[in-house]
Amino acid sequence: MTNFVEELRWRGMLHDIMPNTEEKLNEGMTSGYIGFDPTADSLHVGHLTQIMTLIHFQNAGHKPFALVGGATGMVGDPSGKSDERNLQTEEMIEHNLKGMKTQLAKFLKFEDGGNGAVMVNNADWFKDMNLFTFIRDVGKHITVNYMMAKDSVKRRLEGDSGLSFTEFCYQLIQGYDFYHLWKNNNCLVQMGGSDQWGNIVTGTELIRRKDQGTAYAITTQLIKKADGTKFGKTESGAVWLDAEKTSPYKFYQFWLNASDDDVKKWIRIFTLKSKEEIEALETEHNTAPHLRILQKALAEDITVKTHSVEALETAIKTSEFLFGNGSLEFLKSLSENQVLEMFEGIPQFNVSKAELTDGIDAATLLAEKTAVFPSKGEAKKLIQGGGVSVNKEKIADANHVFNAENLINDKFIVVQKGKKNYFLLIAG
Repeated sequence: MTNFVEELRWRGMLHDIMPNTEEKLNEGMTSGYIGFDPTADSLHVGHLTQIMTLIHFQNAGHKPFALVGGATGMVGDPSGKSDERNLQTEEMIEHNLKGMKTQLAKFLKFEDGGNGAVMVNNADWFKDMNLFTFIRDVGKHITVNYMMAKDSVKRRLEGDSGLSFTEFCYQLIQGYDFYHLWKNNNCLVQMGGSDQWGNIVTGTELIRRKDQGTAYAITTQLIKKADGTKFGKTESGAVWLDAEKTSPYKFYQFWLNASDDDVKKWIRIFTLKSKEEIEALETEHNTAPHLRILQKALAEDITVKTHSVEALETAIKTSEFLFGNGSLEFLKSLSENQVLEMFEGIPQFNVSKAELTDGIDAATLLAEKTAVFPSKGEAKKLIQGGGVSVNKEKIADANHVFNAENLINDKFIVVQKGKKNYFLLIAG
């Protein structure tokens, strides 16, 4: 066994830890859990800190439980929120759970016996519990004074939106999750982000008051970006682990675009690389920061872990095509959806396939049939200056005729103004 807490500590992940937790974990294999709310049918990069925590927990020889909140997802956790969440239907939650289970199985070893990971759903123990049973068996053990003292409750009560009774009860519900897993699965430790500390210790308190038992708590640092913007968000929204929601290329680019300040923290948190490996990469990176060695190491590692080696290769080739000297053959190997995904956010113009069959000269195609250039004169000027490429080949003559034979996959023409300004022409 290895020291799980020390692993979190040197990686800069540890935030709070209850007294005696480290000693308990070092005694031998211990079961512990982290909860995930099924607010969507995919996890996103904001969940990765907790996923990595469970990976380290399992790698240290302990038994990880991933709790998916089929019941709590219908309520919503007020921690770190300024407004109440929209409640979800049972059908929506069931759909979301299936997607989350598939993703978690990529990171954790779910196997019978030993320290194989286990997935549990709190709907299984809440579905048959009525209100009177809950307030008798749970509510009477925790005082309102205790609940009101929590920072997450105080912030909401002091804010404009207030706090509903539904959300106020959330810490009792999460506390009972811990009690149930402690009682029935010998789960001695609950882990989570630092904003979960109040909810977690409510669980340890319930275990103590209800059964005079002992349980433990660990929280990890909340990830923040050096520039103050929210981690896991881009201009187009959240960065999802589902390839249908965020393509492996965009996922790879998210990590590749990390700042030097951020990447030095993130490579410790989001990879399993050893301290020695990371320090060697940092030394190499510092000698030539423009090569972005740390960013590439992080992006490659997490893309393979989340998607696959093949997905990483496609992401790298896509980057090379858009920002380097990538091959046109690579583009021909992609499906129509993959091409459109690759050029998402890049100006796109529709062109008549019938007109292309007859042939269109370059200046007309780029200035009249599309708006790559505002005028034929400007198109001719840049073409003559060698600043325009079509399908990765420079155009030397503004009268050069393009036809249907120039279509990639019988559908696309790729235009470049200079090195980095792309345009996609779509024939239809």
